[in-house]
Amino acid sequence: MYPFLLKRLHLDNMDFDEKYMNMCIQLAKEGIGNVSPNPMVGCFIVNNGEIISRGFHEKFGGPHAEVNAINNVEDKSLLKDSTLYVNLEPCAHHGKTPPCADLIIQHKIPKVVIGCIDTFSEVSGKGIKKLREAGIEVIVGVSERKSIEVNKRFFNYHRKKRPYVILKWAKTQDGFIDVDRNDVEKIEQLKKESDQRNDGKSYNWITTDESKKLVHHWRTEVQAIMVGTNTALNDDPQLTVRDVKGKNPLRVILDLNLRLPSNLRVFDGSVPTLVFNNFKNEKVDTLEYVKVDPKEDLIGQILRELYNREVQSILIEGGAQLINSFLDSKLWDEARVFTGIKQFKSGLIAPVLNKEPNTSLLFGEDHLDFYVND
Repeated sequence: MYPFLLKRLHLDNMDFDEKYMNMCIQLAKEGIGNVSPNPMVGCFIVNNGEIISRGFHEKFGGPHAEVNAINNVEDKSLLKDSTLYVNLEPCAHHGKTPPCADLIIQHKIPKVVIGCIDTFSEVSGKGIKKLREAGIEVIVGVSERKSIEVNKRFFNYHRKKRPYVILKWAKTQDGFIDVDRNDVEKIEQLKKESDQRNDGKSYNWITTDESKKLVHHWRTEVQAIMVGTNTALNDDPQLTVRDVKGKNPLRVILDLNLRLPSNLRVFDGSVPTLVFNNFKNEKVDTLEYVKVDPKEDLIGQILRELYNREVQSILIEGGAQLINSFLDSKLWDEARVFTGIKQFKSGLIAPVLNKEPNTSLLFGEDHLDFYVND
């Protein structure tokens, strides 16, 4: 066969593999918010160019993607002539479920195409090794960058030994995150304007309803959500998912001096809630107080505690002091910043990132910037 034809066939095959791998990645995303602290995994099984099954990891503790895909094949005799595509290396250890690599070997699937290696120490390279020792052809690294990206929170958690931290805030056109709560005259003016609009929004609300709904969607994608004392006290937020379907994240409150009254909505008992403080360790039903050492780095302590609780990702929603603490510590991974059309002309200055956004877009009337901490 001519060399140029060999090269062409190789490229065609890679395009074929990338097509199915990209489908695996898209399918894997259906598990977001439900599988943590496990990774998101999608799997397709292809026989003679035809998809005969698919599956994804649907919830933590449930069957993995490969298991679901294999179980969904009606005629198991087809497996011995099929290729299995999966965006993450199949596991080789006993965890909540048996090893996926063993099931693949059991069904004599001759070829496995993998997006990326699982860096988790219990798996890393072991699944690939087991498959190859069983005589299975294994291809690794197809759409590798995309495969890593979809599970960046999982990889970050195991590599950095802390949750993936997403900072989120909204600011006005003139750079304020909130009004000055001591400026009674200003607050009365804003309340009057809010009453005239009659849109049901708080006087200090900056962004649109569409942006609020997007934030609620983001909440479904993380394991925890955090605010500081002043935000909890001033805004009395619920920190739940209300405008979209999804799972409520763990509520994390910073209240070092235990100033917050018990009638706030974050203490309504509807969602597990952690309160980091300087005084006590105590648990009552869904509310738990966690004592920190005031002599040690606060942000580091919080992230270590969350890591030990297998919290893989957290959304920091405010206020300015808490967000600035994460920025100063450099212990953050993404920042998502809304700029609304409103102006306060005075108030609490919003956090500032001295770098260009990685991505910017218009979201309705609001401007949305995405930053990545390199």
